Amino acid sequence: MRICIIGGGLTGLTAAYRLGKDHEVDLYEKRGCLGGCVSSYETGDYSIEEFYHHCFAGDSRLLSLMKSLRIADRLEWLKGTSGYYADGTIYPLNSPGEILRYPYLSFTDKIRLALLTIRASKMDTGPLDRITARDFVVREIGERAYRSFFEPLLASKFGDRRDEISAAWLISRIAIRSNRGLSGERLGYLGGGFFTLIDALAEQVGKNCVIRLHDPATSLSRETHGWRVNGQRYDAVISTIPPHTVPGGVLSHLPRIPYQGAACMLLSLEQDVTSGIYWLNMKDPAPYGAVVAHTNFVPFERYGEHLVYLASYFQDTLPPRKDQAMREDFCRRFHVQPGDIRWHRMAVDPLAGPLYTTGFRERVLPYQEKGLYLAGMFSGPNYPERSMDGAVCAAEEVAALLTREEGA
Repeated sequence: MRICIIGGGLTGLTAAYRLGKDHEVDLYEKRGCLGGCVSSYETGDYSIEEFYHHCFAGDSRLLSLMKSLRIADRLEWLKGTSGYYADGTIYPLNSPGEILRYPYLSFTDKIRLALLTIRASKMDTGPLDRITARDFVVREIGERAYRSFFEPLLASKFGDRRDEISAAWLISRIAIRSNRGLSGERLGYLGGGFFTLIDALAEQVGKNCVIRLHDPATSLSRETHGWRVNGQRYDAVISTIPPHTVPGGVLSHLPRIPYQGAACMLLSLEQDVTSGIYWLNMKDPAPYGAVVAHTNFVPFERYGEHLVYLASYFQDTLPPRKDQAMREDFCRRFHVQPGDIRWHRMAVDPLAGPLYTTGFRERVLPYQEKGLYLAGMFSGPNYPERSMDGAVCAAEEVAALLTREEGA
C-alpha cells in the first residue's frame, strides 16, 4: 500500500516508523528538519531543544518507543525543582518547609492545595470538561488562592482566554506533575537531548520511507480509489497537522479547534539566575510566563554554559518586538547585563497547541474523517493535555487503525 503522511513531527515520524516496514510511505514536512515541536538547535558542541522538554515516569508509550529504538539506556531520571517569582523575590516550592514559608497562600489554602494535588491523579476529568478552571479552583480552594496562585499561571499560558480553560486541563496538569519527592519532581531526559529520539526515528524511517523536507502538502484531493497529494497518488493519507490547515477543504465541515502560538527564547548565560531552580513560574506580570533553567535540571558540565528558556504564549499573531521585550525584561528583573548573554535564539510556532477550553472533549477528532486518517495534538491521547507520550500513542493507534481498515 502507498501511504502519505503529512507532518514530520513526533506523531508523523512514529506513524511512519510503524508503517514503513510493510508499506511504501512518503513523509511530507514543510521545514528543513524533522521533529516539529521536538526539533533541536545544533550549536556545534551539543544539541538542545528549541522548546524545553522532559518526560514522565507514566509515559508508557514514549518509553516503549525508546526501547524499540534501542535508546532507552540513554534515558536519565533527574530532579526538577520548581518555584515562584513574586514581587521581585524567588520562592522555592519543593520541600514542605519551603511551601509553608510561601507568603501568598494562607495555611488553610496550602492544606487545601495539598489535598487537591493528592486527589488529582484519581479524579475523573470527564465531568470537569464543562467547568472552568477558575470556577473549580474557587470552589475547591477559594478565591484568594485562585487570584494569588492559579490565575497568574493561567494568564501566562492562555492570556485573555484564561477564564475559558477547563478544569479538566488543570487537573490533568496537576496530576502529571504530582510525582514529587521532598526536594523536587522526578523527570526524564535523554542523553544528548530529545534530538536523540528524533534522530533515531529519522534513521529508521529513512531506511524504508521517503522523507520529503521543505515539501509542505499544498494540495489534497479524494479520488475514486485513493488520494492525490501534491500530484502524487496514494492509497491512504494520515494528516498530523492542525485540522484547519489541511489543504483541499477536506475537513472544512468540522468545527475549528482553537489553537494558540508559543514563543520560546533560549539564552546562554554566564551565570545561574534562578537560585538553582529548574522551573520558575512568574506571579508578577511579564512578557513570559516561566523561566526554565535547563542547566539546573541537566548538569551544567554537559554544556559549559548556563541555558535558560523564557516561555511565552500568544493568541493569533506574535506581538511586535516580542523577542526584545522578553530579553529586556529578563535582564532587568534578574539583574543580567546584556554582555552576560553569550547568545540567544527564538523559536516561534503560531500553532503550538490547542486551547483546552470548556467543552473541548466534544471536539476531539476521531482517527478517521471522510476517509482521511488523522492523528495529532487534537486526538484523544492528547486530551485533556498534550504530551510527547500522547503524540506517540496517537501515531501508533492511527497506524493500527489504518492497517485494519485498509486490510493491509
